[in-house]
Amino acid sequence: MGASMTEYRWLWPSALATDPAGPLPARRSMRDWVVDTLCFLLGFGFTVGITVDLLRPVSVVFVQWAHTPEWLVLLDGGLSAIAGFGLWWRRRFLTPLICYLVLLSFFSLASAVTLLIVLFTVAVHRRFTWLIVLVPALLATNVIFSLIRQGIGPRFYEAFWWGVATILIVTLCGMLVRARRQLILSWRERAERAEAEQQLRVAQARVLERTRIAREMHDVLAHRISLLSLHAGALEFRPDAPAEEIAGAAAVVRESAHQALQDLRVVIGVLRDGQSEENRPPERPQPTLSALPALAEESRSAGIRVRLDMAAEPDEVPATTGRAAYRIVQEGLTNARKHAPAAAVSVAVGGAPGEGLSIEIRNPLAVTVPAVPIPGTGMGLVGLAERATLAGGRLTHGLEGDEFVVAAWLPWAA
Repeated sequence: MGASMTEYRWLWPSALATDPAGPLPARRSMRDWVVDTLCFLLGFGFTVGITVDLLRPVSVVFVQWAHTPEWLVLLDGGLSAIAGFGLWWRRRFLTPLICYLVLLSFFSLASAVTLLIVLFTVAVHRRFTWLIVLVPALLATNVIFSLIRQGIGPRFYEAFWWGVATILIVTLCGMLVRARRQLILSWRERAERAEAEQQLRVAQARVLERTRIAREMHDVLAHRISLLSLHAGALEFRPDAPAEEIAGAAAVVRESAHQALQDLRVVIGVLRDGQSEENRPPERPQPTLSALPALAEESRSAGIRVRLDMAAEPDEVPATTGRAAYRIVQEGLTNARKHAPAAAVSVAVGGAPGEGLSIEIRNPLAVTVPAVPIPGTGMGLVGLAERATLAGGRLTHGLEGDEFVVAAWLPWAA
């Protein structure tokens, strides 16, 4: 989503901050001040207007109630004025105000608008169970009001049915507003949840990508540093070697160290926090099965006897399978250099489309332990098994006679 949902909260009333069926917030927003002012002016203004009009010698507006006794008009006006003032505090004292207006509704005409405002508020901000009790009570008091203020006759039915229609219309309008607010609230929660889930997916994708790159760099750095250690060991144990051999070994050490530093710089740059996908430098092309001969030659230059048997066409192997196979062979050669540096290593790669790609790395067990063994994390074979599993294949390792064998199978679609 382009913008955060917090930028659009002003579109919803403050009452939607929680449940629309909950109590009205005590602290008013600017919108609440406007609404409360209008409600107060309507309710209290209607009370004053109808009371003043009925006290005139000749009623101008409310002619049909002109015969109301003066004492009833004054009583109605005074009690309804209290209810009108109560509209200003209906957010805190809605329940007492409802009970007070229900009692007034038996005979009061001046509190009609105040009663409708409170009924609308209950329909919007209270649960439906409130309306189940309140609406029948108001319909019952409407019968008594029609009898008291109109008497029995045609005017009774007119006042009664107008009262019933007004109560039901206001109630339905309040329920409609409540349903609309609940719908908007559900949309907002759904949008916020979708935004949070999107951010979580982005974070998970970054973690997975960094983990993948870190795994690749582990394989590359382990391979290069093991080569560097072998050449440095040769320089240490053969100080009387010809100058050409020493210079060649030193050049290999320098080149391996330089490449290892470059790979380390790449992984640190990728794993560093705050680097966006757009600003990230492009990754170097990953080696595939066609790079195995160069990998074997690199190990031979370090003095390791490697026999590579390629029975599969590298160009026909899918790129994903080829990358996984290359990393498996690379880590296998690295482990052989660590634990059996003087042993010959045989690598066999074969397979066909539909049958899968099989990889087998064999080396005899070390006869002598190197004086300065190459340190390792102990997670090389675990990482190989995980890599093969992620690629849809499998990997096994163990002893077969006097040889240590790493065997892997990777899928190769037909």
